[in-house]
Amino acid sequence: MFDVSLLGTGGMMPLPNRFLTSLITRIGGSMLLIDCGEATQITLKSLGWGFKDIDVICFTHYHADHISGLPGMLLAIGNSERTEPLTLIGPPNLVKTVTGLRTICPELPYEIKFIELPYAGTGDSEIRVNDECDGVYLRALPLDHRLICFGYSLHLKRLPKFDIERAKALNIPVNNWNLLQHGKTVVVDGVEYTPDMVMGGARNGIKVCYITDTRPTKKIPEFIKDADLFVCEGIYGDDEKLDKAIDHRHMLFSEAATLAKEGNVKRLWLTHYSPSMPDPQNYIDSARRIFKASYTCKDRTTDTLVFDDM
Repeated sequence: MFDVSLLGTGGMMPLPNRFLTSLITRIGGSMLLIDCGEATQITLKSLGWGFKDIDVICFTHYHADHISGLPGMLLAIGNSERTEPLTLIGPPNLVKTVTGLRTICPELPYEIKFIELPYAGTGDSEIRVNDECDGVYLRALPLDHRLICFGYSLHLKRLPKFDIERAKALNIPVNNWNLLQHGKTVVVDGVEYTPDMVMGGARNGIKVCYITDTRPTKKIPEFIKDADLFVCEGIYGDDEKLDKAIDHRHMLFSEAATLAKEGNVKRLWLTHYSPSMPDPQNYIDSARRIFKASYTCKDRTTDTLVFDDM
């Protein structure tokens, strides 16, 4: 199972009932956080998932509403008695930015590891961050914002189905089945057995994509292609605010919905709302007329994604 929760859905400044943008995922005993605006630790505490199992924190960019909550979050993780290393991932200058923020939390009971993403421009293709990051294949895509900014794709892959009847027919001992299922070749009594002899075809995994603080780009639809869940900013719901969105390098509801349609995603969660838009639901029709499965989210909107039957 793949748990997903939007800890905060606000942009620029927090409101009394809306924290700043952050998303957390949970797979088994491991959690991955994307962005950490002011007071993210408060809304995570309300969610009740704890802090100790956060293994990775990714940053889209270094505007305050996406990273100013990091010192408090690092301390909360430390107070949870975590001693295992924590990995931070983000655009260039990650180490410099985090080092500055850590002047108010210099002592932590765990090591911090850094992965700084290379950047040459918004025309770049996606970047393979890690072939397998705590069970998830993590990718990043350069976006089009006022600062260097990245979107993220999290893909939980699924092993092909093991064919028990074929394994029995080949007289492969049961104690070798697990090795074959995980891609290992085994030799039994001088006979070599390879995974393709007992494994079925590829099966769909679970894919979640997170895009915020950007204008639409040509690379986004391919990056989010066939995602089970597309989390995207919609700073304004009113199409008449297009000029303002362009000026600030952000997106409208309708633009996010167009990307969702072009990417053939299953669902669109809108987030990162302007503080001038107290009730995003009033504008949902501007997204749904383009992409029906569009939803406005509130803080701690949560869902559990599961593998389909394929």
